[in-house]
This record gives sequence, C-alpha cells and structure tokens, in this order.
Amino acid sequence: MNPQNVPSVGVAEIPAGVTLLDVRELDEWQAGHAPEALHIPMSELAGRLEELPSDKDVYVVCRSGGRSARVTQYLNGNGWDAVNIDGGMQSWAAQGKPMVSDGDAEPEVI
Repeated sequence: MNPQNVPSVGVAEIPAGVTLLDVRELDEWQAGHAPEALHIPMSELAGRLEELPSDKDVYVVCRSGGRSARVTQYLNGNGWDAVNIDGGMQSWAAQGKPMVSDGDAEPEVI
C-alpha cells in the first residue's frame, strides 16, 4: 500500500473525541503541538503501542503528512482504526487551530 491509499482527512474534518497522535520528533513537539495530542515519535512507536487506545479512532499527525501516512498504514495493519491528517501540523497552524509549546516560546511548527 502506498501513502495515497491511506485514509486521510483535512484538519477541519477531524471529529471531536478522537485520539490525536503526534509522531514528530521531540524538538518538533516542544516547538509547538496540539494541546490534547499524545506524543509518540515515529521512531518509538513500535515499542509504545500499548499507550494507544484500542477503543477509538486514532488520528495521526506529523509536520506535513508523510510520516503520519506511514504510521497510519502501520497502525491500520496492526488492528487500529487510524486516519492520516493531510498537511500535518503545517495545515493545523495555517488554519489557526490551538497550539502550545514546551517552555515560554510562542508555539510554532518546525
């Protein structure tokens, strides 16, 4: 399966009450992320699957959508209902969605 066949939605289409999984690296997360997101870097995912809920959909986000598409494909192949977020955190920020950062800096997508 290639990334074009991965279930995807735009930022505006994310339903309430889902798990938002941010798979970016720590420095990207610290610079700015969605307030309610769960952070598990893509490189750590296989060892941390138990942190994901099995009873609700997982919406996966990265910076632009590439890593999250691969993670979505992986999760769907391992029993989760996962959906990729098109455009990633770049789209999230561009649409004015809430963001927080670790520390005092203004949240940004790096």
